[in-house]
Amino acid sequence: MVAETDETGAIRLTPDLRRCLPGRGAWLHPTGDCLEQALRRRAFGRALRVSAAPDPAAVTAYVEGLGTTTST
Repeated sequence: MVAETDETGAIRLTPDLRRCLPGRGAWLHPTGDCLEQALRRRAFGRALRVSAAPDPAAVTAYVEGLGTTTST
């Protein structure tokens, strides 16, 4: 995934499945547990070196679409 700034200036996470988007990238296991842990630890901001917390909506939708969430 990469961090992208949209037209309003908000930072959002974008899945980069082909690994070709510009910018610093970060890896995430495509499971709900890993996503929840990364969000809880605020790991995306550190890994992608962004100053504000990025919006994880696109990555969350991608992981949920895979159906690999194992949370109870």
